[in-house]
Amino acid sequence: MRYPVLKRDILLHPVSNGRAKLMAFETIDRTAKKLVLTVQDYSLFATRAVLNLFRPPIYWSDFLLQSDIIGVGSASIVVLAGFFTGGVLALQSAATLSAFGATGVTGRFVSMSMIRELGPVLTGIMVSGRNASSMASELGSMVVTEQIDAMRALGVDPIRKLVTPRIFACITMLFFLTVVSDFFGILGGAGVTIFMNNQNGTQYFSMAYEFLHYPDILQGLVKPLFFGFIIASIGCFYGMRTSGGTEGVGRSTIQAVVSSSVLIIFVDFLISQVMIATFSQ
Repeated sequence: MRYPVLKRDILLHPVSNGRAKLMAFETIDRTAKKLVLTVQDYSLFATRAVLNLFRPPIYWSDFLLQSDIIGVGSASIVVLAGFFTGGVLALQSAATLSAFGATGVTGRFVSMSMIRELGPVLTGIMVSGRNASSMASELGSMVVTEQIDAMRALGVDPIRKLVTPRIFACITMLFFLTVVSDFFGILGGAGVTIFMNNQNGTQYFSMAYEFLHYPDILQGLVKPLFFGFIIASIGCFYGMRTSGGTEGVGRSTIQAVVSSSVLIIFVDFLISQVMIATFSQ
């Protein structure tokens, strides 16, 4: 059975469709403007925090305190993550390479994977989950309880006092944490290779050492410098922008962890591309 089409339906449908399209364009426009403004605010915030290191006063006591919190506090999870990641690499690579009779290069595969990629990235993500969230929640709580306003009233720059020490402590400590992660990752791979795959340990360490070159080590040690800056600057940025009470603190914490983790992976891609293009010539 066919129902009659009324004239008012023919007239109203184009109007409603046009209104829906207009609302969609307005939503996209607001989102784009918000993103651009956020990037602009973050760039100014991070630049100001970095430049503060070269102008007195410099709060070295806060730098040492944050270095202890970030470095020593994250050491256990970094060691465990690196050790078991190296073990999994050795286990999976040996299973794959055995089909080609090339299990002897397991050490080379594990060492290059850990030093060039997995060591810096996994360490950055682990530290991001632990410290970017803590920075955002700590500074967000200070904003909500008006402690930041009290610091400004006393003539203390909160960015110089709270943000700059955290950024440089995170950069410094993530560099050393990455070295620790690489070491224990290779050690974990050796444990699996020797005790589970019943291979020669001397051959494993020989392959792990001999096939490492300067570009590989440089790439693995440059990345933590960028990742440390991303973790601390984004954690502090979202913490200082907290609004809406305790609920806002939770939102800032989630935004800090998600943004820093995604940006770490994106920057890792860019750095890898630049390094490969530079040293392949």
